[in-house]
Amino acid sequence: MNTTQPTRVPFSTINPFYSARLSRPHAALQAEQQRRPVYAKLPLAPINASPVPHLTSLYHNSLAGDYGDRAYPGNCGGNLIRDLLRYFRPATVLDPMTGSGTCRDVCRQLGIYCWSNDLHNGFDACGPSPFHAAFQFCWLHPPYWRQKIYTDDARDLSRAPTLEAFLDGYERLLANAANALMVGGKLAILIGDYQDRQAGFVPLTHHTKRLAFGLGLRQHCTDIIRFSHGASSSKKVYRSSFIPGLHDVCCIFEKTF
Repeated sequence: MNTTQPTRVPFSTINPFYSARLSRPHAALQAEQQRRPVYAKLPLAPINASPVPHLTSLYHNSLAGDYGDRAYPGNCGGNLIRDLLRYFRPATVLDPMTGSGTCRDVCRQLGIYCWSNDLHNGFDACGPSPFHAAFQFCWLHPPYWRQKIYTDDARDLSRAPTLEAFLDGYERLLANAANALMVGGKLAILIGDYQDRQAGFVPLTHHTKRLAFGLGLRQHCTDIIRFSHGASSSKKVYRSSFIPGLHDVCCIFEKTF
């Protein structure tokens, strides 16, 4: 009788991939798991007569659309703008902060008249406004104060030296937008909060509503929480600990006066 014990082959030899996984530092493995996309099941939206049924309070389109220039700092995808215009159906649109031209491109595709200009061309959206009751819709995607610096122009809101100075300019911007709208016109503002190194947490969504209400505008509908797909911050690694913001907010106001 042969009493020799069978040789045990290490599992790592059988499955070298599993062995390599076990040999990784725990922190590296944990970081890898955190980088994997997580798919959430969204609530069902009630069926209604909306011309854009997928436009709800949660906006999660990961495709930017062929609008504007994605390499432009702070560029937002044009699909949200497109869906808002398809929902409200304005004939005239004001885009006083053109950026890379996202809103302008959407309007061109939909065949909607759009007046579009920018500080890069010398137009200051916070300066004296040339418009009065001329538009049915206005799109604003202002700087989130100094989270990103856009130009070397001292009039640029992203170059405001203090939060108070930024809010002063921001109020002038909202007042110009409100003045340019017809009665019943809609003002859509895409804005986000952020953590400033010196000022701490800056609740720009709160300030947006505070200033808009102070100008006599009325909130027209629910806030739209836009998931920040493609944000440059998602590709960075930070040493500090914080709760990452993965969305911004589209607030929609109506001119009633």
